[in-house]
Amino acid sequence: MKKKLLIFNLLTFIFCIQVLKINAQNIDSSKIEKNYTNLEDALKNPEKVYRLDLSNQFINKTQYESFSKFKNLVFLSLKNDHLKEIPNTIYSLTNLRILDLSGNDFRFLSKDIKKLKKLEEIYLNDEPYADVNQELSVLGKLPKLRILHLENDKIGVLPKNLNSLKHLEKLYLNDNEFKELPNSLTKNKNLIYIDMKNNPLQWKGERPFGITINF
Repeated sequence: MKKKLLIFNLLTFIFCIQVLKINAQNIDSSKIEKNYTNLEDALKNPEKVYRLDLSNQFINKTQYESFSKFKNLVFLSLKNDHLKEIPNTIYSLTNLRILDLSGNDFRFLSKDIKKLKKLEEIYLNDEPYADVNQELSVLGKLPKLRILHLENDKIGVLPKNLNSLKHLEKLYLNDNEFKELPNSLTKNKNLIYIDMKNNPLQWKGERPFGITINF
């Protein structure tokens, strides 16, 4: 009898643990999926904000100072916000995984971006005046960066320091000015996908082994 009771209690315990796990997953999923597009609304409960999309908005310096309150933020978009420089408060967002800085007016990335140690994906599209060499040098300090977007940036040659992005897996170079595939890309051991659509490529030779290239 005691053995049956022990087995019953054990099964009950396992069932309760599974239910708690499912509920926790549902709660986390619902929080993360909510996309805030208004800064004032997001600041009402900043600790509950996981996704913040402030694209195509004018945000003043005082408002940028409030960014440090979003301790749990995993996604941030400041696309087309006419930024001359990246607000320093962004570098306090240590849980950030995805950052979209496309379509702005800055030329350089701050070295402080290395503080975003969990950053996995960054968008730097539509920035024809940006210094790509400097950007790649700085991005090479990010330990978990896997996906890089450099689309429509009027790039025709990639700097050799692209290989400093040792964990890079996917590279998007759509709508640029490449006439040939950069040889330096083949030296990145983790790179598995390159998007080269809408480039004036004159393809010669074989595709690099292990890399999927989308023309």
